[in-house]
Amino acid sequence: MIDEIREDADSRMAKSIEALKHELSKLRTGRAHTSLLDHITVEYYGSEMPLSQVATVKVEDARTLSVTPWEKNMVAPIEKAIMTSDLGLNPATAGTVIRVPLPPLTEERRKDMIRLVRQEGEKARVAIRNIRRDAIHHLKGLLKEKEISEDEERRAQEAIQKLTDRYVDQVEKLVEAKEKDLMTI
Repeated sequence: MIDEIREDADSRMAKSIEALKHELSKLRTGRAHTSLLDHITVEYYGSEMPLSQVATVKVEDARTLSVTPWEKNMVAPIEKAIMTSDLGLNPATAGTVIRVPLPPLTEERRKDMIRLVRQEGEKARVAIRNIRRDAIHHLKGLLKEKEISEDEERRAQEAIQKLTDRYVDQVEKLVEAKEKDLMTI
């Protein structure tokens, strides 16, 4: 019973780390990478589709992405979707290929991005602590129902705390790495 609670907490904390990695990958550093446009959706025959399902996205060079729609009539909607996204990018169309140049980050924009990275890190830490709280609540319930002893409950709480500390440390490392990445020109 205790192992199930610990394993559940472990898997949920791991999912929090994955969610943080996903959020951090959306934040733009100075280099071009295809995951930058992953969250953009395009109107495709009346429904919203992810950009990756209507076009091919490639890295042309360190500061340019190229988007090649699978259908000619999708050029304008894709260009519009990229322009209206929260990334602040201005795509340039050449025939059926849309080139997305990435402007260099200004110092002010870098500081804004770092603030966002820290906010995402804090969200992940809060999520991990909430998972810890839930697990400890379940342990206290087992203790109350006399399914485990006080010693077992205390040992299980210590194990869950160690798990929490390990995942919070991972969050710190991810945030630190992203901040360093953002400050690299």
